[in-house]
Amino acid sequence: MVDDSGYGATVAKRRLSRRLAAMRLRAGLGLNEASDKLGWSRGRLNRFEANQWRLPDASHVRDLARIYGANETERGELEELVSRARARMWWHEPEKERERVFANEFAGFENDAARISVYMPLVLPGLLQTPAYARALLAVGPWDEGWRERALAARLRRQQVLERTDGTTPRLVAVVTEAALAYHWGSRADRRAQVAHLAAMSRRPSVELRMLRFADGPHPGMSSLIDIFDFPDDDEPSVVYIENDTAIQEVTKPEEVDAYKRTFARIRDAALAPAATRAHLDQLTHTLE
Repeated sequence: MVDDSGYGATVAKRRLSRRLAAMRLRAGLGLNEASDKLGWSRGRLNRFEANQWRLPDASHVRDLARIYGANETERGELEELVSRARARMWWHEPEKERERVFANEFAGFENDAARISVYMPLVLPGLLQTPAYARALLAVGPWDEGWRERALAARLRRQQVLERTDGTTPRLVAVVTEAALAYHWGSRADRRAQVAHLAAMSRRPSVELRMLRFADGPHPGMSSLIDIFDFPDDDEPSVVYIENDTAIQEVTKPEEVDAYKRTFARIRDAALAPAATRAHLDQLTHTLE
């Protein structure tokens, strides 16, 4: 059974930061003025509003609500956000910072999203990888064996978002390339099992899988690596992550997010339709070398 007890915590923390910033502006207070009223050091409130906190402190939020003149309903909303934002996240484990697989909230946004749009030109998305494929990818990185095992466990745990049965399963729109299936790794049985897994996942109602083939020539996403997270609440801004071999960059500026969404739309339109993708994967399941 999938544990969804932390669902929404990452977005709750982000929303709390935006809500507090909006309330401060409504109250006509500058960052330093609000900080001085509470006797806080300069920079603390700025970090709060920039969502640079691990676990929001309920007393700090109550103090801010007081000087901002929040009404009873608003105070209740803030308390609910604090409660949800303080939920312990599995991707923040273990306790030692240097041992963590995620140094950002990528897994949290993935966990909270209503729609996940992903494109990677040379490898398969983590949500669609078999354990054998994931192990093969992790083996070529510079990490020690302990980190690789934690990363594999985290990748498999991330995939649980697609197994939810409580109505919160995100819609996954994934575009993969034939290039991602052309590399030789593991055994032929392992490679065919990965293709068969893609075909099986593509048949799920919540998954739209499309493929870009060599035979169709160059396409708009030759060098893009894009993850787009859209959320259930239309007022919650989308988040984009751009990946490379050493880091994952978060993109939140509306104009940049929109640009990546347009790029992803062009990539998606250039790929095979879902039915044609499934047929191609079914064939590769038996013919891939």
